[in-house]
Amino acid sequence: MKKPIFQNLVRAARRCAVLGAALGASVALAAEDVSIPLTEQAIEAAGIETKPIEKSSGSDELVVPGTVTVPPQQLHMVAAPAAGLVETLLVSPDEEVKEGDAIATLKSSELIESQRAFLQAAADAALAGEKLRRDEQLYKERIIAERRLLVTRAEATQARALLDARAQQLALDGMSEQAIETLRKERRLGAALTVRAPVAGVILARHATVGDRIQASSPLVTIARLDPIWVNLQIPIGRSVGLDRADRVVMPSLGVEGKLIRIGRTVDPATQSVTAVAEFSPGKSAVRPGQAVQAILRLRGAGGTQWRVPADAVVHLREHDWIFVRADDGFRAVSVKLVAETPQFASVQAPLAATDRVATRGMLTLLAELAARDPNAK
Repeated sequence: MKKPIFQNLVRAARRCAVLGAALGASVALAAEDVSIPLTEQAIEAAGIETKPIEKSSGSDELVVPGTVTVPPQQLHMVAAPAAGLVETLLVSPDEEVKEGDAIATLKSSELIESQRAFLQAAADAALAGEKLRRDEQLYKERIIAERRLLVTRAEATQARALLDARAQQLALDGMSEQAIETLRKERRLGAALTVRAPVAGVILARHATVGDRIQASSPLVTIARLDPIWVNLQIPIGRSVGLDRADRVVMPSLGVEGKLIRIGRTVDPATQSVTAVAEFSPGKSAVRPGQAVQAILRLRGAGGTQWRVPADAVVHLREHDWIFVRADDGFRAVSVKLVAETPQFASVQAPLAATDRVATRGMLTLLAELAARDPNAK
């Protein structure tokens, strides 16, 4: 798979080496046809070979490498709600879980302290409520002043607020509403804590092991929803102009088809490529995060007459793409607009004829001649 994926990069590197040898200095060619007279003997000696061209159907393809990744909004990090000892981990990587499934059990002294504080707050709230009911009765009988009733009412409100806060802390510690209610009624403390999956998905990684002592908010597992899935495509900067014409993105080896949802605005300095993001709905296809894939971008026609030429026939010289067309007296260097490219063929727009043949090998001689005819060459 690696050879077709990186064939374009290899071809580009080869072209750059050829251009460097041919030019050796700064060259600024105009985007105009240039005649390169060569005899038959010179063409044969240079090893120049030609191939025919054909009219393009109007739709093009761009083959690029990519890496499968999970959309960030579909990643969920499950953390320990309280500090404690990891007693058991109940899931393994690549295992599917449903929302509410048990993931791990912890032994937590912090949980015991939170339960104790909750029971104390419940007792204080009950006492404050009873005091309020008594003072309301005394106020009705005009035994106490209104100011005392207002103070008692404020104390009861504060006690209920503290109880709610303690209950919320237990919920953050991983206790369900039913478990909190049971604690209130039975007043039995427990150090065991079950961590449950907040969403359905697949376990991508475990970040703790049995026996670890962890702090609150320490990561336990990562859960991901894998439908839809993203593929980060590496697009050579020279081929990124026509990406707005991408109709579909296909991964033939995996049997899935998706769409382009985002085109990057920055360039990787190491690879001189732009990252484009394609979205797929994998279904039952074996598309896995981290997987290296090859994708084909189906591009709509750019308008105008398009020609399909061998990919090796197109060379890039400074700011223009060129092909060398066979002529009666040798060759004609034609500036073309590169619309799309696959490892085998390139689609170009240029004033060509169906009977034309283009050079595909022996390009060094032609490039040297092209550079020598540039009026700005030194």
